[in-house]
Amino acid sequence: MPEAAGGGRAIGGPAARAFGLAAVILLLDQITKIWAVSALELYRPVEVLPFFNLTLLHNTGAAFSFLADAGGWQRWFFVGLTAVIAVGITIWLVRLRPEERLTRLCLALILGGAIGNLIDRVRLGYVVDFLDFHVAGWHWPAFNIADAAISCGAVLLIVFGLLGRS
Repeated sequence: MPEAAGGGRAIGGPAARAFGLAAVILLLDQITKIWAVSALELYRPVEVLPFFNLTLLHNTGAAFSFLADAGGWQRWFFVGLTAVIAVGITIWLVRLRPEERLTRLCLALILGGAIGNLIDRVRLGYVVDFLDFHVAGWHWPAFNIADAAISCGAVLLIVFGLLGRS
């Protein structure tokens, strides 16, 4: 990777493509959330398929509504934690070798999703969720595009790490 003025690595090439993918994830997430808020009523499911509803929810907690009822302090805790993680992922992305394509893909998915949910927390105080999968009366916790990108990126990062691929 080319050296930037001052001896650091320049952001370009593979890193720029990763940030581009993160931006696409972020845009898809925010566009679908804007649509969900405008088209759906809070807590009122709209059946799409026998196992899938669109259900607008506000998640003040983390994954699976962890700490959702914590009294409000969790909002800024999650904002701070997500910001630190996003900075760490950004540094990691910039420092990756060009051949570490799979790691770069995973980190881009995680970064785009994390920033998408960060925007919700800062702007609204909660994360907009609306994808609701269910079977036999059991519902998977509702989620959004950002959550899906974070989950896919994290799972793939672990799988690729276990397989020794980068």
